[in-house]
Amino acid sequence: QAAVDEATEAASQATHRGEQVRFALAAAQQKAEEALHRVEAALEQLHDSDARHAAVAERLGQLGSQVRSAHSEAERLRRSVETAEQAVETDQLALAELQARLEAAQAQTGEDADDEPSTAERDRLDAESSAARAAETEVRLALRTGEERARALVARAESLERSVRDERQARERAAARRERRAREAEVAKAVGTATAYVLELLEVSLAEAAVQRDHAEAARTQREIDLTGVRDRARQLDEELRTLTDSVHRDEVARTQQRLRVEALQAKAVEELGIDPDVLLEEYGPHQLVPPSVAVPGEPEPQVPPEPTPYVREQQEKRLRKAERALSLLGKVNPLALEEYAALEERHKFLTEQLADLGRSRTDLLDIVKEVDERVEQVFTAAYHDTAEQFERIFARLFPGGEGRLVLTDPDDMLATGIEVEARPPGKKVKRLSLLSGGERSLTAVALLVAIFKARPSPFYVMDEVEAALDDTNLGRLIVIMEELRESSQLIVITHQKRTMEVADALYGVTMRGDGVTTVVSQRLREARSA
Repeated sequence: QAAVDEATEAASQATHRGEQVRFALAAAQQKAEEALHRVEAALEQLHDSDARHAAVAERLGQLGSQVRSAHSEAERLRRSVETAEQAVETDQLALAELQARLEAAQAQTGEDADDEPSTAERDRLDAESSAARAAETEVRLALRTGEERARALVARAESLERSVRDERQARERAAARRERRAREAEVAKAVGTATAYVLELLEVSLAEAAVQRDHAEAARTQREIDLTGVRDRARQLDEELRTLTDSVHRDEVARTQQRLRVEALQAKAVEELGIDPDVLLEEYGPHQLVPPSVAVPGEPEPQVPPEPTPYVREQQEKRLRKAERALSLLGKVNPLALEEYAALEERHKFLTEQLADLGRSRTDLLDIVKEVDERVEQVFTAAYHDTAEQFERIFARLFPGGEGRLVLTDPDDMLATGIEVEARPPGKKVKRLSLLSGGERSLTAVALLVAIFKARPSPFYVMDEVEAALDDTNLGRLIVIMEELRESSQLIVITHQKRTMEVADALYGVTMRGDGVTTVVSQRLREARSA
């Protein structure tokens, strides 16, 4: 393992050195490439500088020729200016002479004012004067033109001289730059030579590093092979050790379980049976005969009683499982079962008595309900027949010549039946109340109400505007019936009809005083009759 670790460390160091050499080579190659790029850039700048110098030299030659042409043109213009100045002087002298002659002529003209010059003389003098002025003007124009051209040529010459000075200075700067670039090119060449030398050294170092790396790789491969074999052997030994350890542990666990089981059985024998384990084993051990099982209650007993049999573990385990199933079917023993049975029996007896009592109560209630229903049916039947009879009479009195009656919807069931009112006033064939007019319906309702009053009289009756929709004829008929009812009962009628008020024994009215407080006003019309 130490040799493997040493080989692994050596391989890692060799790999590390190879990586360092590779990084150094990459850095050197990058520096060499940068130096080559700088050399190429310097050469390009040198070529550009040479081209610019050639262009400047050509420009200087052009400017020199232009300067020479400008000098010759300036000399020619200077001679022209001198000639023009001489001509101007000559023309000025001629002009002065002409002016003198003109003044003399004017003086003579003043002296000889009376003598008019001839027309030909005057025309000649005018023509000479005009020619002199024209010549003067031309000379002045030529002089001004020459002066302007001279100034322009002088300015151009000065400009060309400045351009020549600028070109000379630019040439000097270009020469300085060319010298500097030449020095830089020499430095770049030296750097290129050093770079090539460094590259050669790096290639040699790289080759040596590659050889060392190959050796280290081969050694590492061999050590890895050896390490793999050692690891396989160690793994096999670990597996064998683990197998042996597991088997030892299983044996120890099995022995411990057996010991614990024996101890538990011994403790159980002492606790449940109260017998020492040795005595129990001696008296009930597998060397003793096993007694037969007791017959199950309800099963026929065998003719020949069974005899004890030798101990066979499988058979005894089967007997044990069968006995355990029978015991589980019996369930757990409840020591309070008798008390619970007695309580349940007492509760059952109580509930049975209560149920019988409820049955008797239900029967009694049904009998009472039946008697009540029979009584109600009798009372309702008697009341219905009396009311129907009275309704026919009252309706015939309120509607002379008409016919009205009460009809049961279900005559077979007097307790659930309904009552329909059929009314046919005189001269009409309708029987439904919805087809009657408002007064007829009101009068029919009053007839039913009075029929009920007649069939089952009451000490007093209260009516609230029952005659509001009646005309005078029907109102008179109703008042007659009210007077009949008044003979046996007391009537309290709320009304606005004067005829109804006239037949009343006493009037009670509610009015409002001036202060807004209501008050009751009463007036007795006649002495009340005794009921």
